[in-house]
Amino acid sequence: MTSTPATPAPFSRIKIRTGALVFCGDDVALIRRDRADSTHYTPPGGNVEDGEDLVAALGRELAEELGLDIALAEGGDLMWVVDQRVTRPGPTPPPRKLHLIYRFHISPGLRETLAGQELDELPDGSHEVGVIEWIDYHKTAELPIFPPIGPALAALTDPHAAVTNAALDAVTDATYTWV
Repeated sequence: MTSTPATPAPFSRIKIRTGALVFCGDDVALIRRDRADSTHYTPPGGNVEDGEDLVAALGRELAEELGLDIALAEGGDLMWVVDQRVTRPGPTPPPRKLHLIYRFHISPGLRETLAGQELDELPDGSHEVGVIEWIDYHKTAELPIFPPIGPALAALTDPHAAVTNAALDAVTDATYTWV
């Protein structure tokens, strides 16, 4: 008889997160999260629910976080995939996570209708407030963005530039430390 461990081992399960780089001209929407000891940015998006279609998950997350209906945006192409196997703070073993980063383009008029902040529900029922910032993508290389896509984003020749390699470097304990 075999027994199943009560808690899965680190990286023994895989989660998928869909996220998007939403461009308005040279500006890209990022969510700034201020914590007691750090500030970091994330592209809008979130985890895919079990059995959920990837595009449906992306649409749901962008509607929740930005108030964006992806049917009103141009694009939607998969831009990058980031494999995350990094230990993070907290009580649960970290999953391996695949970040699927898509790209959309919107008009200035549509941008004006989008949310300025995002509320992320915490396990205790409270909320962490994320501020939606529009940042010139050329200036993202040095920002604390997770997953760490800033250098690749800043290296684009323009927001519509073709991406020749969709697989960005894996994020591991050897290449990333949570702050």
